[in-house]
Amino acid sequence: MHAASAARNDAGKKSKAARRNGGRIALLALVAVLAIAAFQARGYLSIDYLKAQHAAFVHYRGLHPVATSLAFFATYVLVTALSIPAATIMTLAAGAMFGALWGTALVSFASTLGSVLALSMSRYLLRAFVCARFPDRAQAIDAGVDREGWLYVLSLRLIPVIPSWLINLLMGVTCVELSTFWWASQLGTLPATAIYVGVGARLSSVTSLRGIVSPAVLAGLFALAILPYAAKRMLGLLRHRLSKA
Repeated sequence: MHAASAARNDAGKKSKAARRNGGRIALLALVAVLAIAAFQARGYLSIDYLKAQHAAFVHYRGLHPVATSLAFFATYVLVTALSIPAATIMTLAAGAMFGALWGTALVSFASTLGSVLALSMSRYLLRAFVCARFPDRAQAIDAGVDREGWLYVLSLRLIPVIPSWLINLLMGVTCVELSTFWWASQLGTLPATAIYVGVGARLSSVTSLRGIVSPAVLAGLFALAILPYAAKRMLGLLRHRLSKA
């Protein structure tokens, strides 16, 4: 009996060792594949190649301005509505492809529309799932909306302590009106959107890797870093005024 138990223990240890070795082999294989892919793609990651592709897109956009804007807008709405983690890259790309002003307008309205669609799906299709998956956060968000209304939505957008996609889902279990959610979200995300798009526009004009750390790009990154602190200060003053009104 003891021999059979020892045999099972040995078999279990061998099985665990085999799984560990298999995992290590798979990891090494993945690293090798990524290394080969990076080596083969080195030409596509060069500044010259990226500049050439940017110039080609600018030419195409000049020929089809409405189609390119609508295609980008629809893609951004879909990415936001489905909570696909690509919004930051697309926001930077908007600056590179459409410039600071038009890129900011496209991203601002597309991201807000996508957020409203995500909230609607959460409210009418995924409410039970969201409440079960995030019970504590759902209660906290609901209490915050009941307590401060639009100001709470604005504060979550200005100071993103919770990921944007999660805010969209959690707002679906609250009583916030869609119109209030729309304008508070668009206003709250506008500063960061403008900064990200501006950085993307600056990056599109670099001619070397050294240009990535140009004063304009660094200024945009610095603005992103201090934005939450400035927003927190502004919200504190706003709450103080509203409490006295």
